Amino acid sequence: MGWLAKYKKILVVLGFLLLVFVLGYLLYLLFFKPSLPTGPGPAATSTTTAGGLPIAGTGTGQISPTGEPVSGLPSEAERPTGLPAASEVARGGLTQTAALNQAPSLGAVLASNGSDLQYYNQPDGKFYRLTKDGQATLLSDTVFHEVQKITWSPDKNKAILEYPDQAKIIYDFKTKKQVSLPKHWQDFDFSPTGSKIVFKSLAEDTDNRWLATTNDQGTDTQRIAALGDNEATVYPSWSPNNQTVAMHTEGINFDQQSVFFVGLNNENFKALTINGRGFEPKWAPAGDRLLYSVYSSGSDLKPELWITNAQGENIGAGRIKLNVQTWADKCVFASNTSLYCAVPESLEEGAGLFPALVKNTKDNLYQIDTQTGLKRLVATPTGDATMTNLIISSNGYYLYFTDANTGTINKIKLK
Repeated sequence: MGWLAKYKKILVVLGFLLLVFVLGYLLYLLFFKPSLPTGPGPAATSTTTAGGLPIAGTGTGQISPTGEPVSGLPSEAERPTGLPAASEVARGGLTQTAALNQAPSLGAVLASNGSDLQYYNQPDGKFYRLTKDGQATLLSDTVFHEVQKITWSPDKNKAILEYPDQAKIIYDFKTKKQVSLPKHWQDFDFSPTGSKIVFKSLAEDTDNRWLATTNDQGTDTQRIAALGDNEATVYPSWSPNNQTVAMHTEGINFDQQSVFFVGLNNENFKALTINGRGFEPKWAPAGDRLLYSVYSSGSDLKPELWITNAQGENIGAGRIKLNVQTWADKCVFASNTSLYCAVPESLEEGAGLFPALVKNTKDNLYQIDTQTGLKRLVATPTGDATMTNLIISSNGYYLYFTDANTGTINKIKLK
């Protein structure tokens, strides 16, 4: 039996060694093995200084001088690695863009003081005044349900409000009074003084359709020109110099049209020839020049900006193609010779025909000299806003715009 005792000792030694190995492995798991990340993605790495102490990580938000988080601005942790920090003032690169409200708005306009904004708040149906710091106060405590379109008077004291059922009123925010307008009146524009309004009267009978004017009380209506079945090519737009009240277009060929200017007294103004379709005009502040956008086969049916003289015998002279692909209603004049435009980062072929193609396309902000055609990138806004309804403060320090997708009002600091 000596052999049994011999093998028994060997088995005891092997069992002891196995026990030591198991205990050692358990100690390794408990104290020495690196911990694994709990979620998807690579494990975080720590950064240390030369002395071996870990460097503090970046915080999750930015703090304003008042101690409150700055809304609408990306934190360092949220900014993709390698991108420069957003500048507080527009200098041609990534620029901080601050949302001044959170609810969908409509019809934002610069208030008469040249600094604040006035706008319609869609969720509660009320009008507000908004400061550059985002402080909102009621412009009127009256509730206007489901306003669909707003046309402001030049002094911003009155507005034409249009509703989904075609009802329309002129509301006076000073007197709190309103005047109802006929449902078949459309496409309004105030005169420079705000005392008169030009519009299209679109009765069911085409023989009774007119371009007309009325006063700011909806009375003293005067016919200007018969529209017939051509109302789609007539554009009520009262020039700032009070020379004309509307324009209408006639096709020459696919890539050319004639633009005729309509005055109050049957004046025979020169016609303007434009190279494209989809005419969209915007007057310069002095009323002597006209910015417009058109698309053509030469631009792959993408909208392009042009500017031309549009006063008296100079109509059509000095026409310049600005070599910027965007729409005129995405631009605002900062002066008679300086223009700011929101320009889509990319445009699909046919965008002039189908503007909805760029509904979710980010815009960058450009400044254009309308005399020389020179342009420069002013700002790449933070976020992915599609910019509409651009507004410049009177002192030129701030540019405001409405995000087409959210309806929020945003601010970019220009100076």
